[in-house]
Amino acid sequence: MKFRSGTSDEPEINLIPFIDILLVVLIFLMLTTTYSKFTQLQVNLPVADAETQRNTPKEVIVSIGSDGRYAINQDVLAGAGVDLLTQMLQQVTQGSSETVVIISADAAATHQSVINVMDAARRAGLVQITFATQQSGSLTARGKP
Repeated sequence: MKFRSGTSDEPEINLIPFIDILLVVLIFLMLTTTYSKFTQLQVNLPVADAETQRNTPKEVIVSIGSDGRYAINQDVLAGAGVDLLTQMLQQVTQGSSETVVIISADAAATHQSVINVMDAARRAGLVQITFATQQSGSLTARGKP
């Protein structure tokens, strides 16, 4: 009778086939994945779901049309320069730096038009600026998606 000595064989786990399968799956996922391009994003601004805030007694509403025209408190301006906007904001606010400027820009207005209003407000000494938006429910009420 031959008895085994105290050595026991431990089972081995062969990882090479497992690694081969994982590499094949990784290559498959890399080849089939599509990446979206940020330049193709369709952005439709502005819409917000915020509560209606109380009316501020000292406010100036600057409207910006999609064609780049400006209106201050519903008075359409003849030009579109920053200097003219600054002058008109100073006239409307009468030097009061506590007046809130509300920028109401069309969704199709250029960013440069909005920046021009912000720059004119800064030059006029107006530091309180906010943006007007519409609630998303009002878009569907008018029949737009």
